[in-house]
Amino acid sequence: MDVLKDAAATSIYGNRAANGVIMITTKRGNKDQEQISYNGYIGFETVSNELDLMNASQLRSFLDTNNMTLAPEDDHGADTDWQQEIQRSAAVSHSHNVSYGGGTERSNYIASLTYIDKQGILRSSGQKRIVARMAIEQMAFNDKVKFGLNVTNSNINNTKVPQRNVALLQSAKYLPVTSPRNEDGTYFENFNHSGYFNPLAIIEQADDDSKLNTLLGNFTAEVTLPFGFRYNMNAAYQKNTSLNGEYYSSYYAENYNSAQFYNNPEPPATHSIINFGENGLASRSTYQSTNVILENYLTWSKEIEKHTINAVVGYSWQDNVLGDGFMATNTNFPVDNVSYNNLALGNYSTVSGFNVNFGDANAYQKTRLISDFARLNYNYDSRYMLQASIRRDGSSVFGANKQWGYFPSVGGAWRIDQESFMESQHVFSDLKLRASYGVTGNSSGFDAYTAQFIMAGLGTFYYNGQQVAAFGPNKAANQDLEWEKTSTTNLGLDFGIFDGKLSGYIEVYDKKTTGMIYSYAVNPVLIPAGSITANGGEMSNRGIEISLNVTPVQTTDFSWSSNLNLAHNKNVIEKLTNDLFSGGDSVRITQPDGGGQTGSTLQILKEGKPIGQFFTLQYAGKNAEGVSQYVAADGSLTTNPAIGVDYHYMGSPQPKLLMGWTNDFRYKNFDLNIFIRGVFGNKIFNATRADLFRPATAHSSNILVDVAGESPTDLNVYKYSSRFIENGSYIRLDNATLGYNFKNLGRSVKNLRVYASGTNLFTITGYSGIDPEVEQGGIAPGVDTNNFYPKTRTVMFGVKATF
Repeated sequence: MDVLKDAAATSIYGNRAANGVIMITTKRGNKDQEQISYNGYIGFETVSNELDLMNASQLRSFLDTNNMTLAPEDDHGADTDWQQEIQRSAAVSHSHNVSYGGGTERSNYIASLTYIDKQGILRSSGQKRIVARMAIEQMAFNDKVKFGLNVTNSNINNTKVPQRNVALLQSAKYLPVTSPRNEDGTYFENFNHSGYFNPLAIIEQADDDSKLNTLLGNFTAEVTLPFGFRYNMNAAYQKNTSLNGEYYSSYYAENYNSAQFYNNPEPPATHSIINFGENGLASRSTYQSTNVILENYLTWSKEIEKHTINAVVGYSWQDNVLGDGFMATNTNFPVDNVSYNNLALGNYSTVSGFNVNFGDANAYQKTRLISDFARLNYNYDSRYMLQASIRRDGSSVFGANKQWGYFPSVGGAWRIDQESFMESQHVFSDLKLRASYGVTGNSSGFDAYTAQFIMAGLGTFYYNGQQVAAFGPNKAANQDLEWEKTSTTNLGLDFGIFDGKLSGYIEVYDKKTTGMIYSYAVNPVLIPAGSITANGGEMSNRGIEISLNVTPVQTTDFSWSSNLNLAHNKNVIEKLTNDLFSGGDSVRITQPDGGGQTGSTLQILKEGKPIGQFFTLQYAGKNAEGVSQYVAADGSLTTNPAIGVDYHYMGSPQPKLLMGWTNDFRYKNFDLNIFIRGVFGNKIFNATRADLFRPATAHSSNILVDVAGESPTDLNVYKYSSRFIENGSYIRLDNATLGYNFKNLGRSVKNLRVYASGTNLFTITGYSGIDPEVEQGGIAPGVDTNNFYPKTRTVMFGVKATF
């Protein structure tokens, strides 16, 4: 596996290289050698961290201290850990891969079959996967032509947790003094509490399954031509087909319709009430997507004494179709045990007000990307290297006037260690200075309708004595929407000293992204939709990366090699608007939508600030009455802060330092690999903690252990503020693998290796949430919201054998 990051190396790959390129060489058959290989493991996944909620004793003590009482129907004298009620004590997984391969001087082949069965840590969840792969390479026509065919088919069956986010939330809220079931075996429910549902019933009284099949075929041809020319063709086809089924039993309709069952989607989506029909609700959906790529390129290579030239010109065509499918729902089934398998058994027409849902989440769309490219590499005497490229990309997701973009790059390197003045030194075995500049374009994340005018339903209005459905502009067109572009300058120094015992590189970079695409507010008189998707923002990323490889010990029986990677990045929003669409220099974002937090935002997009800048209330402790107070805009203290007005800049989620450290040890036939990862200097907004920081409702909804010192009379205590901004730094033992390689086992067994491996073995952090590794992408990084899923640790035992 090779990783390409600098602009000169990645620009030839165009839009697909916006965030770098990972090149993976798949396994091939060996020449003149047939072999059968087996690779298998069994794994055990357990919970390593979860929310620290009160148990029954702690909750009773808190309620007694604050003169609060439980409802008699809730108090069963139990001590239920609701998080564990919906978890497995250990989730077991096992994987088996068998491959057969071989080859001759002119061909090679390999075929493999993989089976994976993995239980989820939440009850009723799991995944089964079967992957079949075949790859063939064949020389032909006096070895002037090489053909390659690679076909992979993957079939995945997912058993998901129905309404997973709701079940996880309820496992955090449900009172520990309550038993999961009544004495007669039915589920305990108390609908006197708003938004309060038995998490076991949610999981056990519904089905949510999906089947995903992926077919990937890749055909290559390489033709060696006269005069140093070589022609390559690559044709790839990928087809994804999904079949999904959901069924909510009559229990849902009988109990949850009248109780206003809200879903719990991931932000920024908002909550909505679900109607479960009558006597069961079923839905089936099937969608298909295809991706076709055709690439042709011609390469010319020439060596003239100390001069080496390599030139490439090519053409690429890519066609994508998404959302080709349909969805249907039905309700009112005679029995529950058929689940979603026969929609025809339902009878929605007898249920008043029920509408069949045909789905809109996977709207059909077709996009196309066409590219021309050229690249020139020049090398003089393995000392001086120059590379230049130009690429033209056209994408249908942009406006009709700006679909094409041009992306050049240039780079050079100087092998200093090859110079004559370095011959007498014995310190550097490798010393190379390199520099590059390039521009890449980005169309990822945008669909066929990004630049199009869209009409949609806009609710209803009163007309002529009745409510009439409204239909009008929902999205404005922008025929001038164009490519986001990122220009990158890299300067690096590669080195090796002490005969390669210490090597690495130091690289600085400066990235500037222009034409960032965002939805801008506009005058609805001019544009009825009220907003338009347009280019306007600019953002910079400047940083340094250091990589060190060292081999402190190298003997016959023992060796130790270590690789340390460090990275620092500074992110700044340089501009938010363009000349046509202006609305100030900032936009408040991120509304986790916690109860009682309507209108509250956590972050801001602001010129001069980093992506994800926290902008919220500044917590100032308690006043004399024990009520949480905050710093107002004028610097005074207030217990009644105004949303958006009394906000302050309160830190950044952008890390100051990233670290990856790998150590490999070998002693005779034993080997040990340890990988440690660290993130330092970032802040996390723990909105999940805030949403469970509610002492006033402890009699009807469980709370965190560290709420014990709070007063139920402080109704400000859970407000989103700097109180819930925490240090997100951590060091994690990400993986450790200990293996033993058997040798001299005879002619029939070529290699045999057994190993034990652990993932997420421990984490050192001061963060109070489940996991400091929260989402860091997009425009709202560093917010831990709706995060009730437990963090897990996995231990595996495996064997690899070749015959």
